[in-house]
This record gives sequence, structure tokens and C-alpha cells, in this order.
Amino acid sequence: MKIGIILGSIREGRAGESVAEWVAEQAQQREAATYELVDLKTFDVPLLTSATVPGAAQKQYDDERVRRWSEKIDSFDGFVFVTPEYNHGVPGAFKNAFDSLGDEWGDKPVGLVSYGAESGVRAVEQWRQIVANFRMYCVRQQVSIGRFTEFGDNGVEPNERRAGELATLFDQLEDATRRFA
Repeated sequence: MKIGIILGSIREGRAGESVAEWVAEQAQQREAATYELVDLKTFDVPLLTSATVPGAAQKQYDDERVRRWSEKIDSFDGFVFVTPEYNHGVPGAFKNAFDSLGDEWGDKPVGLVSYGAESGVRAVEQWRQIVANFRMYCVRQQVSIGRFTEFGDNGVEPNERRAGELATLFDQLEDATRRFA
């Protein structure tokens, strides 16, 4: 089982990098699946402008950057989305990258780790609606980290209960991935 941890922020100075690294560090302790950190920023996915709807493209995309993104996403059996909340919603670059693909997401489980001023909970609720379009199973457990209460000078400093919440998310995600793979 191979699970991608998707860092969904591309901003300079992003707080999500330390969150994604923390998630990846916790995942390395797992034995039931292999986890890989994937930084959306390194793919430079362009704005979706292709005349061909991604769901009808049959994984044949016009842009090399989208083809690389497609191959990476297609290689996973499930995902952990590390998502910020921007203006009470999902980050535009991550949503665009999600929308740029089709079948690569289909029928794969996902877990959500969020952060933001209100712990990213509004982004989580929107992602639950978005991923449903591709028949993705979103596990119940989520990890929501407060931007003003769980970050220090060197990045994320999750409170003591977060590691247990993340372990539960991994348990649920691994179980769902076994069932849906």
C-alpha cells in the first residue's frame, strides 16, 4: 500500500511545510503502508485551461507539468491532504491541481490534516464535498491544527493529543485503502 502525503500549499514561507514534515515523520513509524511526502509546489501545475475536460483526457494531458503530476498521483493507493484554509476555503493552487486530473483520484481513500486561523476546519468540510465527486472515501478522523496556538518560531508544535489523532487517521486510512484497493 502506497499513500501520498500531499502538501497543498505553494506559498513562500508557508506554514504547511512543517505540518507536512511532521505528518511524514509520524508516518515513518507505520508498518502497514509506505508513505511519501509530495510537495505540490515542485510540480508547478499550470492553471486549468485545456479544452479537454480532465475526466475525459484518459490521462493524456497537453502540458508536461500536468503529466508529471498525473503520474505521481496515479502511483498512490490513498492520500493524506495537508491543507491550509485560505479565506474560509480550500487553497486555490491545490484545488486547481486537484481539478487538473481525473481518474487518478477515483475511488481512492483520503485523510485530511488542516491548519489555519480556525484550525482549517472549513477547508476540511469543503474538501469532503470536493473529493466525493471522484468517489473518494474520506475517513472520519481529521487533524486540525490551530495557526495561533500550535506554531512556534520553528514551525508546527502540535499539542499533545495531535499524535494520537494522526495515528487514528492513519489507522482509518490504511483500513480504507485495504478495502478499496
